[in-house]
Amino acid sequence: MTMNKIHINRNIIQHNAKHGVNLPVARVQQGSKVRYGRRVAWDGPTEMVYDPDNPLSCGAKLWIETEAEVTIEDECTFADIQRMKKELL
Repeated sequence: MTMNKIHINRNIIQHNAKHGVNLPVARVQQGSKVRYGRRVAWDGPTEMVYDPDNPLSCGAKLWIETEAEVTIEDECTFADIQRMKKELL
C-alpha cells in the first residue's frame, strides 16, 4: 500500500486570510498524486513526522503519514485551486 502524506499548505491559508476566501488547504500526497481538500479523514495507524532537514518536495517540514485509506472532502487539484483563485478575485 502507498504511504499518504498529509499536511496543511500555509501559503493557501495566508491567501485565504488576505482575500477573505475559503480555498482548500489540506494537501494529501499519495506517491506522485497530490490532492487538496477542506477536510481529510482516515482510520488506521498514523504517524506525525517533523523533519526540517529532509522536507517534502513541497517544502513541508511537518506532516502526517498513514497507509490507511484517506477520504478528502471537497477534493481538488492544485490547478483547480489556481482556477478558483482567479474566479474569486
